[in-house]
Amino acid sequence: MLPAESRMRRSAEFQLTVRRGSRAGRGLLTGHLLVHGRDEAQAPLVGFVVSKAVGNAVVRNKVRRRLRSIVRGYLPALPGGSLLVVRAHPQAAAARQADLAAELDLVMGTLMRRQVGAVR
Repeated sequence: MLPAESRMRRSAEFQLTVRRGSRAGRGLLTGHLLVHGRDEAQAPLVGFVVSKAVGNAVVRNKVRRRLRSIVRGYLPALPGGSLLVVRAHPQAAAARQADLAAELDLVMGTLMRRQVGAVR
C-alpha cells in the first residue's frame, strides 16, 4: 500500500504528468515522470492507469495492487514533489510479479536518467 500523501488523486495531475513528463515504455507497462519546480518538501505523487483492456475488475485490481507494492520501493528515490504515472498494458494481466518488477526497474531507470539527470 502506498502512503496516503503519495497517492495521485486529481485528473489534472494525471494529465499534466502524461502530457509534459518524460515517457519510457516496455512490453508490460509505460511510465511517465514529471519533475518540476514543486516544493521539494512534498512527497512524490504516484498514480496508476489500468484500463479495461487489461481485464475485468478483479484482474485490474490485482495488477494495480502488484504495481503499488513494487512502486513503494521507489518512493525514497523519487525527487520531492515529482509526479509519476504508471500505465499497465494488457499483457500485465498474465505477467508474474517478478516480471512486472523487472520491467518497472528498467522503466524507472530510464525515467530517472532523463528527468533527474536533466534537473541536476
